[in-house]
Amino acid sequence: MTPPLRAVIVDDQALVRTGFRMILAADGIEVVAEAADGAEAVAAVRRTRPDVVLMDIRMPGTDGIEATRQIVSGGADDTRVLILTTYDLDHYVYAALTAGASGFLLKDVTPEHLVASVRLVRSGDALLAPTITRRLVERFARRDDARAALHRDLSGLTPRELEVLRLLATGLSNAELADRLTLSATTVKTHVARILSKLGLRDRVQAVVLAYETGLISPGGHD
Repeated sequence: MTPPLRAVIVDDQALVRTGFRMILAADGIEVVAEAADGAEAVAAVRRTRPDVVLMDIRMPGTDGIEATRQIVSGGADDTRVLILTTYDLDHYVYAALTAGASGFLLKDVTPEHLVASVRLVRSGDALLAPTITRRLVERFARRDDARAALHRDLSGLTPRELEVLRLLATGLSNAELADRLTLSATTVKTHVARILSKLGLRDRVQAVVLAYETGLISPGGHD
């Protein structure tokens, strides 16, 4: 029997935490801890090793961006961070994605969408429509020479993998990639998985960010 999905809820408003806990519990998702700020969140994740963290961004003390960075860099490889925000497509969200978050949700999300999103992120997918990712990254990304130097192992990608990464960064879904490259969906998924593995990335959101920061693609530099 598959063990229940385990989650940590992080928000400085107790009422918000209670509401999310009730929604998740009603669908069989176990809330193993709650936290009111980023420092509490990091401690809770280290203690409970959840599958998913629902993370608010703006909180007193350690904010959600720094907490996400600490969680992702602290060895919690199997824990995914899902950002909760009242702000759509702003620099807070971009900063959270570059810190290692796997996607974001607006706080007015429906209960059904919240549950589905938590399960999607746990499965290893990134919760952010490809076109939204591109718009977000184009708005805030700048070429980062330090990141570019760190990821010179882009040269370790095959020509086909570089082509897939470049197209992925323009906002194409796997189905669109398959159509553009005349490949099967399974082959595209394999290419994407190999790209993430070679570059040490958690999901396709980080791949899009990296493509811009290394200069593989530039804002507006696509069809």
